[in-house]
Amino acid sequence: MTAMNRFRLVVAWAAVSLTVGCEPAAPPAAPAPAPAAAPTGERDHSHEGHSHGAGPHDGTLADWGGGKYHVEFTVDHDKQQTTVYVLGSDEKTPTPIQPAEGKLLLTITDPAIQLDLLPQPLDGETDGKCSRYVGQHEKLGTVKDFAGTISGEVDGTPYAGDFKEEAHDHDHK
Repeated sequence: MTAMNRFRLVVAWAAVSLTVGCEPAAPPAAPAPAPAAAPTGERDHSHEGHSHGAGPHDGTLADWGGGKYHVEFTVDHDKQQTTVYVLGSDEKTPTPIQPAEGKLLLTITDPAIQLDLLPQPLDGETDGKCSRYVGQHEKLGTVKDFAGTISGEVDGTPYAGDFKEEAHDHDHK
């Protein structure tokens, strides 16, 4: 191979190497649009790609099982009591369940509380199934917006839903 052919081979190899390794960078992604504000008088409970308004008991909603169930957290500060309602996919209809061990678990992050929620059936709920669960703790007497997780196991499937109360324009009960 002559020197000139060797030179052409090296130049061709360098050109191919530079072309293959230098693809243009993808343009930067457009910023995601800001979420729409909740209408006046409603709370926005955005998470996992959608939002909830206030529940039928004016509580904070959380998903269970990708929308199969919803749980609604309510608190009565004077009674130092929380009531959690299990609702259907429509976020309104009471949906009786029979959780493993007959109870749900409430975990609040601040102040740190872990509390068993015991069944308190609504009128007409029978066969050990219930859509209302209640628990008491002195820290629930603190007037603040709570955040945490409501969990339980139904028919062998574990469920957990995160909730966060947000400031709103009416009094806590």
